[in-house]
Amino acid sequence: MSVPRAGLDAATITAAGAALADEIGFTELTMNKLAERLGVRAPSLYKHVTGQDDLNRRIAALAYEEMADALGAATQGRAGRDALAAAAHALRDFVVTHPGRYASTVGLVPTGPDDPIVTASLRGLGPFETVLRGYDIPQEKMTHALRALRSTFHGFANLEATNGFQWSTDIGESFEWLIDLIDHGLRHAADPLGSP
Repeated sequence: MSVPRAGLDAATITAAGAALADEIGFTELTMNKLAERLGVRAPSLYKHVTGQDDLNRRIAALAYEEMADALGAATQGRAGRDALAAAAHALRDFVVTHPGRYASTVGLVPTGPDDPIVTASLRGLGPFETVLRGYDIPQEKMTHALRALRSTFHGFANLEATNGFQWSTDIGESFEWLIDLIDHGLRHAADPLGSP
């Protein structure tokens, strides 16, 4: 499907790049392949994005924004394990549905404090921080807890998206078991000595 040349702008190119990355894999995305998808020559893209790195960063920012919207909507009005499960399922669904654009967010180093990726990534992780506040995680442990949540659910979703689970046990049951495990761990981290 071709997009008319007159309709090209940075947002259109970014959305098309994200969709193509989901189809062919983020590491396979090139300016030439994107230009071909859009029905233009590659130089036409450079009028709107400065190059591959710029495109990759725009896709990552888009992915973070979309992820924040999905997680925020899923967790709205929820708390505790209910909020944790909603956020975990929303992230899993996003990664499985959009593996290419999600992959663009991994390993991306901000160019500085005013890099839009910084704001977008903070917004993307914001719903998980809200979930953790519901567990009364102390502020000094928040970074550790965020890393634990992201790496755990990221790893599961990436394995699922790449057909990494080959055993016959239901993947959904395994995911619920994982959520219970994380819920238990977070409750213990918030109250390590246990309530009287």
